[in-house]
Amino acid sequence: MFHSRITAIGTYVPQRKLTNDDLEKMVDTSHEWIVQRTGIHERRIAERDEFTSDLCISAVRNLVSRYNKTIEDVDFIIVCTTTPDFPFPTVSCLIEAHFQIQNAGAIDISAACAGFTYGLIMAHGLIASGLHRKVLVIAGETLSKITDYSDRTTCVLFGDAAGAVLVERDDQFEGFVSHHVGSDGTGGVHIYRTGLANRLGEQKLCDNNCIVQNGREVFRWVMRTIPNSIHQLMNKSSQTINDVDWFIPHSANLRLIEPLCEKLEFPIERTLHSLTHFGNTSSSTIPLSLDLGIRSGKIRAGDKALLYGFGAGLVHAGVLVRLQLDPVVNEPLPL
Repeated sequence: MFHSRITAIGTYVPQRKLTNDDLEKMVDTSHEWIVQRTGIHERRIAERDEFTSDLCISAVRNLVSRYNKTIEDVDFIIVCTTTPDFPFPTVSCLIEAHFQIQNAGAIDISAACAGFTYGLIMAHGLIASGLHRKVLVIAGETLSKITDYSDRTTCVLFGDAAGAVLVERDDQFEGFVSHHVGSDGTGGVHIYRTGLANRLGEQKLCDNNCIVQNGREVFRWVMRTIPNSIHQLMNKSSQTINDVDWFIPHSANLRLIEPLCEKLEFPIERTLHSLTHFGNTSSSTIPLSLDLGIRSGKIRAGDKALLYGFGAGLVHAGVLVRLQLDPVVNEPLPL
């Protein structure tokens, strides 16, 4: 078994902002209502001709420039997304072509808001097994392209973003401490987007090709499932939640994160999210939150971070990592 660690990170958000004041002109809502129920003030929206691959490419460029990294020798590319440019070719292949990474495997994985943590676990497995040495994990979403802006219960939530990390073999430092994964397909009907089929079992679905969510049921599932799963993850490494320096859950909704922290008895002050300025960006929220913590100077070398994603499927995945990134040239993420 070989060690691996995250050595570099990059992020990107589109230039265009969609504020709560903008949404007041589109649906029956208000800035106060949105903030009270979600904690979101604004989100970023991709241009009409800007797609998930474009956001991912910009996130990788950010990684390369800040950490002075070469990626031509990456030997596997994992892209986590539910909004690919095309069903095929994959976004990962578009990334490979753009950067001319000629000797890399390339796959997209679809695990919704848990995509990034699933991707990290897969990358660590590829390296720990000895099959690969340098894996690029990218999470990117253009949720604005599948959001119904006449539905005030969902359109206030979602935004667009991308984040990328390099996971590399390291013979001295083990960055991955433990992980946990799970799923509950019986809850798939609570958050979905139709495709070739418009039925799930016996239930006919809302067939508008946009995100449909029963927020109350998703909230209940998270509260039932995630705290116990986190305790299982910690037990695998003979540690407790008190050993964690930073908790970085999926930034679904601040009103979900707060009770989750209460149930875990983990301080909200050591919980990082990206909701306020960027909204819910699905698989991208965790790398975005992690990078915000790094750019702000909160996260320091050697800190343990618990990353936990959960969402449509229903699926969830978490990983406890020790952070030891390479030297970085930091600049603030544009707000």
